[in-house]
Amino acid sequence: MTVFDEQGRPEPPMAGDELATLKGFLEFHRATLMWKIEGLTAEQLNVSAAKSTMTLGGMVKHLAYVEQQWFRVVLHDREPLEPWASVDWKTDNDWDWCSAADDTPEQLRALWLRAVDGARKDLIEALRRGDLSQPAKRAPWRDGRVPSLRWILTHMIEEYARHNGHADLIREAIDGQTGE
Repeated sequence: MTVFDEQGRPEPPMAGDELATLKGFLEFHRATLMWKIEGLTAEQLNVSAAKSTMTLGGMVKHLAYVEQQWFRVVLHDREPLEPWASVDWKTDNDWDWCSAADDTPEQLRALWLRAVDGARKDLIEALRRGDLSQPAKRAPWRDGRVPSLRWILTHMIEEYARHNGHADLIREAIDGQTGE
């Protein structure tokens, strides 16, 4: 049985196995991001805090990219989907962050939700063929190392946790909403 907190986020299982715990924390952090962007306008999604250029809209688009990159491209060694496939990353390495200002809140949420849905399906597919120790199919990094599925899940939790901290600060600067 899934327990939800007062913001509607699924609590990670208290006594789950490794996979259930990793998936539980990833889903919790995904829901935290949704909570932080809920109800914001396009203008609010483009607000930055302090001297940073980081915005909630850019964060949503970046996390959509990260979901697709790690679960589709790295884990399964598949080509990226649009809009990522036609981006000239050498010209603009921060395209995901910068281009979000051109998108509506609905477009950003839809892009991110599609990426999350695809990542969930990619995870299920990977688990049909192996366990958390299975290596990603993408060619190894320059030093020859290949991340495992366990590493990818842990990295995704870390990615969301870090950006959700940023989201807390930006959301508070927008409308005073606070919370973990």
